[in-house]
Amino acid sequence: MGKSDNKTVATDADVTAFLEAVEPEKRRRDGFRALEMLKRVTGHEPRMWGPSLIGFDEYHYKYESGREGDFLAIGFSPRKANMVFYLMPGYQDFGPQLERLGKHKLGKSCLYITDLDKVDMSVLEEMCTNAYQYIVDNYH
Repeated sequence: MGKSDNKTVATDADVTAFLEAVEPEKRRRDGFRALEMLKRVTGHEPRMWGPSLIGFDEYHYKYESGREGDFLAIGFSPRKANMVFYLMPGYQDFGPQLERLGKHKLGKSCLYITDLDKVDMSVLEEMCTNAYQYIVDNYH
């Protein structure tokens, strides 16, 4: 099968300019909070991935089917309805942290948070640190 043609790829778009244009203002502020947290967690500078995803570092994946490609190691997107965190490549056992996190919803590799003020930021940072370390340990 070979290399994948991912629709979401790293770009040279300006991360700060993107965040400054996010509406509403609360989501914009949460976006800058998430940006600083993930810089601290990863030690990497952010890059835009596609038009609306901010990613840190990247990793190469290869499925048993033979499909392979590159994707962000961890990231987020300040969407209108939720702040979405991408904890790749899916949730490990985050059960205990999720119980302490506060109000959220889950997708396969996505954590949806409506308001960062309504979650425990130290738990979110712990989860992001664990997810990122998993990528570093298993894919770098």
